[in-house]
Amino acid sequence: MDTAIALLTCALCVQVAVSDLYARRVSNRWLLTALALLAALLVAQGADAARWGHAALGLACAAILLPCYAIGWMGAGDVKFFAVLGALLGGAAPLLPVWIIASLLAGLHAMAVLAAPGVSARMPLGLRFALENTQARLQAWPPHQRMLAARRGRRGIPYATYLALAALLVVLQGGMAA
Repeated sequence: MDTAIALLTCALCVQVAVSDLYARRVSNRWLLTALALLAALLVAQGADAARWGHAALGLACAAILLPCYAIGWMGAGDVKFFAVLGALLGGAAPLLPVWIIASLLAGLHAMAVLAAPGVSARMPLGLRFALENTQARLQAWPPHQRMLAARRGRRGIPYATYLALAALLVVLQGGMAA
């Protein structure tokens, strides 16, 4: 595993996770910058054709997720981020655990969102009142208002964040292609 590419991957994952959580957005500028830095690192290292091929294959793996975007299950930023992760991680093999882990985390998130109203209805009245009071204060809190303004109405499960967390796990486990 190449340390410089692993650090680039980790930096991109942290940036994408923060941006996705805050604004529900994945910056094309960051994705393109990561690809340019990857290309520069591969050139500087004198990467062989196999390593370039692995990066290209990883980039192409995003095509698997295009139907998910087409039917509205994923955002375009999620698919583009997955493609860039494929290039950084070096192929299809490291992407499978990233996709599985991220999908499981997103599924748990979705189940929690769906279960929340039922849980709230079964709470003791005092606890429910305290929760509603806390939510009202949060809605009025200026940092929360800025976050909502940054989101511009975008809602949904932060799948890019879950992809980033899964990719960080794969990188930390040494799961990148050589």
